[in-house]
Amino acid sequence: MRKTPLSHLSFFVLVLGVAVSSAVETSPPEAIEKAHAETWRRFVDEHGIVRDFVGELPTPDDCRLGRPNAIGWWSPIENGPMFTGMYLNAMVERARRSGVDADKAQARKLSQGLLKCASVSDVPGFVARGIGTDGKCHYPLSSDDQMQPWFLGLHAYFKSDIPTAAERVVIAAKVRAVAEVLESTDWRVPCDGAFKGEFRGGFKGELFRDVVRYLYLLRATHEISGDAVWLERYREALGERPEKSAQTRLEICAEGYPRDREAIKNIDEYQLWIYVGSQTGLAKLAGLETDERTKAAYRKGLLVNAKNALPAVEAHVKFDNDDQKVFGSADWRAVYSSWFPQPTQVEAKRLSETGDLAKRGPRKHYECAWMRNPLAGAVIVALSGEEWGRGAVLKAIQHYDYSRINMAEFFFAECAYNALPPGK
Repeated sequence: MRKTPLSHLSFFVLVLGVAVSSAVETSPPEAIEKAHAETWRRFVDEHGIVRDFVGELPTPDDCRLGRPNAIGWWSPIENGPMFTGMYLNAMVERARRSGVDADKAQARKLSQGLLKCASVSDVPGFVARGIGTDGKCHYPLSSDDQMQPWFLGLHAYFKSDIPTAAERVVIAAKVRAVAEVLESTDWRVPCDGAFKGEFRGGFKGELFRDVVRYLYLLRATHEISGDAVWLERYREALGERPEKSAQTRLEICAEGYPRDREAIKNIDEYQLWIYVGSQTGLAKLAGLETDERTKAAYRKGLLVNAKNALPAVEAHVKFDNDDQKVFGSADWRAVYSSWFPQPTQVEAKRLSETGDLAKRGPRKHYECAWMRNPLAGAVIVALSGEEWGRGAVLKAIQHYDYSRINMAEFFFAECAYNALPPGK
C-alpha cells in the first residue's frame, strides 16, 4: 500500500471528470458471482496471492535492484498480503454460507498464499508483498499495511471449519513466530535484503488505525496460538496511552477514522481502502469482546466509520462503465523507466515518485476514485452491521461491470457483500 503523492493526486483531479453511468442490469448475487469469477480468473496467482493488476512480473534482478522501486510500489505484486488477507476473510464467510467445497478450496489456496509470503525470506517475521517470476523473489520492503491483513486472513481461516488439524499447527506456529518478532521489535515491521535490520511502519502509534491494528494483532495472536500472554498484553494495551496521545487506546477506538484526517489526507475521498483492514479488525474485536464497556467503545467506532464512509459509497454513480481512459499502468516498465540505486528508504520513495504520466494515463486513478473508494466504503458500512447501510452497499455492488475493471480492488465488492448480515 502507498499513499498517493500530491503530484499524482493533482493529476488525477484534473483528468477524471464526473461521468455518470447507469448500473449494470444484474442482481446483487449475480454481480458478486461475476466479480468473484473475474478475481479468480485474472488476479489470484498460482501461489494463492492476489495481485494488483495484470502485468509483467518483476524478476529476481528487479527485486534485488529495486525496479520500479525497492518498495515495490506500482508493480503487480505491490499489495499481496494486504489484498489476500482481506479477501481470505471474505472467502471464509462465503464458504461458511455456501458450504460448497469449491469455496473452501479457494479459501485454502489463499491461506497458502499468505503462508508463502511469510516463508520466502531468511529474515524472521518478514512478510513479502508478493512473489516474482522465480516463485520466491520479492521486494525488500514490506509494511504495516501488509502485515495486519496477513493476520486477518489467517485468523479467519484458522477459526473456520476448513483447515485440517495439520494446517492449524502450521498456521499457529507461523503466526506465533511473526508475532514474537513484532513483540521483540516494539511492533515495528522488519525489512529484508539490502534493508535488513531496518523497519517500515509499526503499530504503536497514536492514530486510530495504529491503535485498532495493534489491539487486533494481540487478540488474534491469542485466538490462534492459545497462549495466554497475548490476551494479557491485549488487556493491558487497552488502557495504555500511546506516545503523543492523551487518550487511551480504547478511547481512540471509539473515535473512529476521523481522528486520522489531519495525519492522512484525503481519507474520505481516496484513502478508505487503507481503513478496510482496520474496520474489519475492529469488528472482529467487537465480536470477541465480553466486557460490555469495551464492546460499546468498539461499536461506537464502527458506527462512526460507517456514517462517515456512506457518502463515498454513494459516489459509485460517478463511475462510467463505458469509460475508455488509458490504463498504461499495466506496462509499468515503460511508465517507470527511470532508475537509480536506492541505499535508503527515502531514496526508494523518491524513485517511486517519478514516472511518465502520459504513458500511465488516467484510468488507474479513475478506478481508484470511483471504484476502489466506493467499494472500500461499502465494506466499512457493511461491517457496522446496521441495516440502514444495506441499500447503499447493494447499489454500489450492482453498479460495476467487473469484466472491464483493471485493478483488483473490486474484490472489495465481495468483502462488502459477505460482511452484510444475511437473510434480510
